[in-house]
Amino acid sequence: MFDTLTDSFKNAIGKIRFHDDEKALKKATSELKKSLLKADVHHKVVKELITTVERETKKSGIGKDNFLRALQSELTQILTVEGNQGFVFASKPPTVVLMIGLQGSGKTTTTGKLAYFLKEQKKKKVLVVAADLQRLAAVEQLRQICSHIEVELVADENASPVEIVKRALTKAENELYDVVLIDTAGRLAIDEELMDELDSVKKAANPDELFYVADAMTGQDAVRTAQTFKEKIGISGVILTKFDGDSKGGVALGLAQQVGVPLRFIGAGEKMPDIEQFLPDRIVSRLMGAGDIESLAEKTGAVIDEKQAKRLTQKIKKGQFNFNDFVEQMEQMKKLGSMKSLLSMIPGMGNMAKQIGDMDLDNSEEVNRIKALISSMTPKERENPDLLTNSRKRRISKGAGLDQQQVNRILKQFKNAAKMAKKLSGKGGMKQMQDMMSQMQGGGGSFPGVPR
Repeated sequence: MFDTLTDSFKNAIGKIRFHDDEKALKKATSELKKSLLKADVHHKVVKELITTVERETKKSGIGKDNFLRALQSELTQILTVEGNQGFVFASKPPTVVLMIGLQGSGKTTTTGKLAYFLKEQKKKKVLVVAADLQRLAAVEQLRQICSHIEVELVADENASPVEIVKRALTKAENELYDVVLIDTAGRLAIDEELMDELDSVKKAANPDELFYVADAMTGQDAVRTAQTFKEKIGISGVILTKFDGDSKGGVALGLAQQVGVPLRFIGAGEKMPDIEQFLPDRIVSRLMGAGDIESLAEKTGAVIDEKQAKRLTQKIKKGQFNFNDFVEQMEQMKKLGSMKSLLSMIPGMGNMAKQIGDMDLDNSEEVNRIKALISSMTPKERENPDLLTNSRKRRISKGAGLDQQQVNRILKQFKNAAKMAKKLSGKGGMKQMQDMMSQMQGGGGSFPGVPR
């Protein structure tokens, strides 16, 4: 997600090998400047960053650690502007959020993602409002999203946006909803008609937050349109979408400072769980390749049931992990979002995240084969893989549309994985896990199933 920026920082830091080497510092900042401009960071932001980092490094004494500290401090400073961070709830519910932006920025999908985030991670009761009546497919798209994530929707194609909003707010108060997310109309460009409609919806909703949804792929245009929306309607935060498709990542670095409002969330994939809070200190930690354990813990803690996790751990320790457990874990993993995003939160796992790319647990050929195989088993076979005799395997292979060789290979992989899990769950397991990770990172091998 921040691949280009992270590589730029690593390369610059690597240039400083000796203490008090002013020539090396100049070389490092010069390379960093070029890389940041290539990554679509605004030239004023780049100039300020380089000047400050150079000054602070010299003040503390030229060296790798001081350069790193100065860079980290200045990045945090750039990304931190006055205003709320992440999602902040109103003192009296419901918290009303107006989602605004241009057509094609991903506003409707982002509304669904935000609703999913609040429901799954924050455990809140969310109401979504379809107030975009300009784009014919918007209401239907939102209806499908809300049905998929099991969140209630207020929609009426025959009413005006203001009437729909008023109706939704009454419902939210009467039925004790925690959050109301209002999806509003967008246009391909900013015009008076759009602004007038948004203004009337804003007056009816009296929102606690106005989130401007910007497309990361549009680069500096995202900054310019955000500034216009801020002047004409007012915005309290920006959500940057399609960020996974923009490996440069530079627009995120300057957007908050240039617009003067905090970046609140980033969309990091196509699935509903692929949205992350933009918290400056955590993002800087990831930019510097140090991961973000706090966000990972929050994400997994909200999705994974503690009692269930303990029960599973005991089964693994006893070597009783079965196919039902596997399916259960796959469903849990899907709620966490993209594998690439999760790995990028673990310190030192950036390279593996790059190797994995956009691995999709729903559409992976290998995962689909495993699902087909499990679906062809009886409940007893799923519970106890040791029951699988050759005649049973033949029956399963026919039912799953796989040949016997594929079935044997999958069963062998499953058996080996269960053995490995049992081994790692014992004493010294964590140390073995770290050694394996180091080997894979240092060229000792690639991630299973991922080409090197």
